[in-house]
Amino acid sequence: MTTQEVADKLVQLCRDEKYKEAYDLYADDAVSVEMDGMPGEKITKGKENIWNGYLQWAEGIEEIHGGSVGDPVVAANHFVVPMSMDATFKGQGRWAFDELCMYQVEDGKIKRAQYFYEVPDMG
Repeated sequence: MTTQEVADKLVQLCRDEKYKEAYDLYADDAVSVEMDGMPGEKITKGKENIWNGYLQWAEGIEEIHGGSVGDPVVAANHFVVPMSMDATFKGQGRWAFDELCMYQVEDGKIKRAQYFYEVPDMG
């Protein structure tokens, strides 16, 4: 798949809430990078570990109030997708946020994902 095809597929799967299929677009040795200041690992290596990290994060959600997945912007082998979420997290309260999700594609798979957002005061 081209970078544009990967980007379009990821966006559609996220909009359809087919998250397992979305993570299947990742390379086995993919790397995921979170913002400094968030709980958990900043860098996660390997598709299986990235998926398990997502599951752990999703289990912490008490209620989703809204969200969106924007259209991808592609440049060479990278693409960026704006996303937003408004959710209540167990023991932490409600957090509405916007983020930019940047992906690097190699050989038709997502090789690297990095997320940019405002880190909430969870303390």
